[in-house]
Amino acid sequence: MSLSLRDQLLQAGLISKKQAEKAQAATGKDKPRGQHNHGKPVVAQAPNAEALKAAEAARQAKAAKDRELMEKAKEKQALKARYAEIKQLVEANKLPPVTSDTLYNFTDHKNNIRRIPVTPELRAQIIDGRIGIARSEGRYSLVPGAVADKIRERDPRAVATINREADKVDENDPYKDYKVPDDLIW
Repeated sequence: MSLSLRDQLLQAGLISKKQAEKAQAATGKDKPRGQHNHGKPVVAQAPNAEALKAAEAARQAKAAKDRELMEKAKEKQALKARYAEIKQLVEANKLPPVTSDTLYNFTDHKNNIRRIPVTPELRAQIIDGRIGIARSEGRYSLVPGAVADKIRERDPRAVATINREADKVDENDPYKDYKVPDDLIW
C-alpha cells in the first residue's frame, strides 16, 4: 500500500512528527471545504433593474465591437483580393523585360523618381499611352495600356502616373509658347 505524503516525508526525515501533527490539525478532515449553508435555506436574489441595464449595455457594446472587427476583417480581405487581382493581371500581361542602357524615368505614387530600361520604340509607346507601367509587389513592369486601365480601376496607386494629356496646353502656363524637344530625355 502506498504511503501518504505526510508519512513519506516523515520516513525521509524531512519533517518531524510534531510538524506533521501541526499540519494535520491545520488542514483537518473535519474542516468544511467551500461554502456550505449549514442547513439554512438558499434565498435566490432577484436581479435588479440596474444590473439588467448594465448587462444589456455590455452586450450591445460587445456586439458593436464585434461588428466593427468583422467590417475591418472584410475590408482587409477585399484589399487582399484586389492586390491578388492586380498581381494576376500584371503577371499575365507584362511585356518581356528589356536589357537596354536607355532608361525611362517616371514618378511613382509617392512622387519618387523611378526608372525602367526601355527601347526607343517602347519609350514612344509609353508616352503615347499604349503601354503603361504597373507596380506589383514592389516591382515595376510594362503592361499594355488597356491592362493598365484595368489595374488603375482596382488601385490607382498601382499604375505609374503617365501624362496622357501632355498635348493639352494650360492657358495660364507661362511657358506654353515653348515646345519641349522630342529628343529630350530626362
